[in-house]
Amino acid sequence: MDTKELLKKVRKIEIKTRRLSSDIFGGEYHSTFKGRGMTFSEVRSYQYGDDVRVIDWNVTARYNTPFVKIFEEERELTVLLVVDVSGSEFFGTANQLKREVVTEIAATLAFSALQNNDKVGLVLFAQTIEKYIPPKRGRSHLLRIIRELLEFEPQTSKTSIGTALEFISSVLKKKAIAFLLSDFIDNDYQRQLSIAAKKHDLTGIRVYDSKEEEIPNIGLTLTRDAETGKLDWINTSSKSVRNQYQDYFKKLERQFELEFQRNNAGVVNCRTDESFVKKLLNYFKTRG
Repeated sequence: MDTKELLKKVRKIEIKTRRLSSDIFGGEYHSTFKGRGMTFSEVRSYQYGDDVRVIDWNVTARYNTPFVKIFEEERELTVLLVVDVSGSEFFGTANQLKREVVTEIAATLAFSALQNNDKVGLVLFAQTIEKYIPPKRGRSHLLRIIRELLEFEPQTSKTSIGTALEFISSVLKKKAIAFLLSDFIDNDYQRQLSIAAKKHDLTGIRVYDSKEEEIPNIGLTLTRDAETGKLDWINTSSKSVRNQYQDYFKKLERQFELEFQRNNAGVVNCRTDESFVKKLLNYFKTRG
């Protein structure tokens, strides 16, 4: 992709997603995530009914009378977009590839955070961590994130959700709002999810294509695995083959939902031919 074409695509994404952020998600985002942390402000004399757990014992001992700590909501948050760029994200049978939908969702969330003066960071992952952009504020920083989402070419093609979750648990010291965007075609990330969800406010956004839900009956077909590159003949005329695949797909979907819900993390499912706007709005309203 040459520079002129890239800048054109960046501008197109900015115009579309910034409008969504401003007109639709700004208020919902703010009401959903504001005040997730508390910062110390001052002390005052203890009053009847105050929670004894907020007594400042050092000040109390100094003045020989009880004082309590006063806290304020932290208005500025850190938002981390954790985006799957593995081979399976380059699949799509509707108007857009999964990766293109993921890019629009990530950009919309980023501009929503910008309106709230929040820092935004980006993690691109496949089998390994491909790129990390530390959280910062500002429009130029967000445009850099969008450029990376549009043009980044991963070095690996397989997926490791566990690796991404382990990374976000270690890279940020303070609690962040983390959105993990992927098709979640992966297993064995439960332990890393449990750790990450305890430290951060985590939401999983699963983007999938309608044709991934089941295999059509089109006879003997040569297929290629998007992540391993392996070619294989599949007899789609066989009902048992189609049922096995459908069971596998549903198993991954259930695993994603159950594991995230079990760890008090958010869950959003979005098909590429559906409006992600409605899905995110409903999620924000439910959480708010």
